[in-house]
Amino acid sequence: MRKLVVGNKEFILGEKTIIMGVLNVTPDSFSDGGKYYQMDDAIDRAIELERQGADIIDIGGESTRPGAKPITVDEEINRVIPVVSELVKILNVPISVDTYKSKVAKKALNLGASMINDITGLTADKKLANVVADFDVPICLMHMKGKPYFMQKNPVYEDLIKEISDFFVKKTKYAESQGIDKENIIIDPGIGFGKRTGNGIEDNCTIIKHLNEFKKLSYPILIGASRKTFIGNISGYKKPLDPEDRLEGSLGAASISVINGADILRVHDVKETRRCIDIVDCIIR
Repeated sequence: MRKLVVGNKEFILGEKTIIMGVLNVTPDSFSDGGKYYQMDDAIDRAIELERQGADIIDIGGESTRPGAKPITVDEEINRVIPVVSELVKILNVPISVDTYKSKVAKKALNLGASMINDITGLTADKKLANVVADFDVPICLMHMKGKPYFMQKNPVYEDLIKEISDFFVKKTKYAESQGIDKENIIIDPGIGFGKRTGNGIEDNCTIIKHLNEFKKLSYPILIGASRKTFIGNISGYKKPLDPEDRLEGSLGAASISVINGADILRVHDVKETRRCIDIVDCIIR
């Protein structure tokens, strides 16, 4: 079976689902913005995520919720790097950094981070590929239609699955051409990032249903459906559910994602997801 090495951890793909815990050190993320913005709160939360069963912790310093505006490199460095600096000393699980900026990635990797999670799929900063190649670490390439500020302003697809697949073929070839080892590439179809939801069209559900199409590309698949808008739209009885009320729907999406081929789940609710997916893994694997 294929292996994925992240820092000092070796994961056997297909053996057990990898749980990636979300740590947003931002004031404005869609679900938990501001809760872990302060240094002490971020450190405590990371320790809690590890204790709850996270295999990797993904630290993000820039909100990418629909309508979010970008922040400067310096601001992102000020938010992320002090937290990474402390956590590499105390965590036993590897740290991923959710960034598309090469300067942020380089500083974090120099400190001991072990993975980069790029929502732009090596589109925004051409230097990022070289940084990842130089450090020989995994990178997750995500598909996003547009940019966070306007990505939900009427996205259009002629063939959703084909468009995402074509994107991955192009970007994985580019990544490898820049020296990134194929064994270090992960793909993420970008649940909630420029995908239609509501009014009878649920692109995110279509993606999860057809994960086998992306599996054909032979890269590990990461799914980040946790607490996303489509869950609130579908699960709400009389009105859409707020992010904090989307746990059950998130677990449903996570379970079907794993059944259909997801290798990594990026989640806010680590304890609940770990307990749920341990059962799914036992049944299907």
